[in-house]
Amino acid sequence: MKTIYMTGKQTGWMRLLCAALFSLATLAAQAAEKIIITGASGGFATETIEALLARGVKPADLILVTRTPEKTPELQQLAAKGAAVRKGDFNDPASLPAAFAGGNRILVISTSGGGDRVAQHTNAFVAAKKAGVRQALYTSYVNADDPTPLSRDHKLTEEALKQSGLQYTILRNEIYADRMVEEGARAIAAGELASSSPDRHGAPFVRKDGAAAAAAILTTAGHENLTYDITGPELVSDRDFAAILTEITGKPVKVIVRPVNPAFGSPKEGHVSGVIEQLTGKKPTSVRELLTANKDKLLSGAPPR
Repeated sequence: MKTIYMTGKQTGWMRLLCAALFSLATLAAQAAEKIIITGASGGFATETIEALLARGVKPADLILVTRTPEKTPELQQLAAKGAAVRKGDFNDPASLPAAFAGGNRILVISTSGGGDRVAQHTNAFVAAKKAGVRQALYTSYVNADDPTPLSRDHKLTEEALKQSGLQYTILRNEIYADRMVEEGARAIAAGELASSSPDRHGAPFVRKDGAAAAAAILTTAGHENLTYDITGPELVSDRDFAAILTEITGKPVKVIVRPVNPAFGSPKEGHVSGVIEQLTGKKPTSVRELLTANKDKLLSGAPPR
C-alpha cells in the first residue's frame, strides 16, 4: 500500500478544509432543527415567530402549537408556507406528544388562562421529553424567588423543568413595557396614576425585544441549562412613569398610592441585566422611546379595559 505524506502547508490546508466542512455540517444540522412554539396564537409567540423568520428560520422548520389552530388566520398563512400548525392543550396531556413530534427545541410560554399553571407547564415538559425534544425554553418571571402566589407558580415550574431531563433555558422576564401605553392613556385621561409602590423601580422591556432574545436563544448554541433575566435598558418607577407622561404630552399626571395587591406583593427593587443586547446585538427600546412613539395613542383617550 502506498503511503501518502503531506507537507506542513498541505496539512494546514487540510485542517482548514476539515474545520470548514465541520462548520457547514453544524450549520446544516442547526438549520434542519425543528422549533416548537406553544401558545402560538398569543402576542409573545407571534413576535417570536416573526423574529425567527427574520433570523432566517424557514416556516417548514416551525411547529406552531395552539388550542384553536383553526381560529387563527395568521397561523393558517404560515401553514400555507410550510409551517406545521397543530392542536395541543396543556390541560389535555394526551394531545401534546403528537403536537410536539419531530421538534428539537421548544419554547413553552407560560399560561395565563386559569387552572393549575404548574401542572399545565409540567404536562408540556413531560410530553416534550417523550416526543424527543432536546431543549426547552420557559418564560418565567424576574421575581420568581419572591414569596407571592404569582412567583410561586413560576418557581415551581422552573423546578419541574430542571427535573424533566430536558436541557433547559429559563427566561426570567420583567413585565412588558407595552402595557404602559394603555395605562398611560388612562392615566392622562384621569389625570392620575394609581400605584401600590410608586417609588419601586423596575426595568420593563418591550415585548418585541424580548421575543428577539428568545429567537436568538432558539437558533444558537451555548444556552443550555442557563437562566437569563430579561429586562429593559433602564430602571423606571411609577413616579418616573407619571413624569414621563407629563413631559411627552404636556398633561399633568399625579400619583395616587393604593393598597398592595396580595398576588404581586411588594416586589423587590428591579435591575438592568443587559441580556437582550447581549443576545441580539441591539439595544432594547426604553420606556421613554416607547411612549414617545405612541404619543397619539396616549392622547386619544382612555381605552376600554
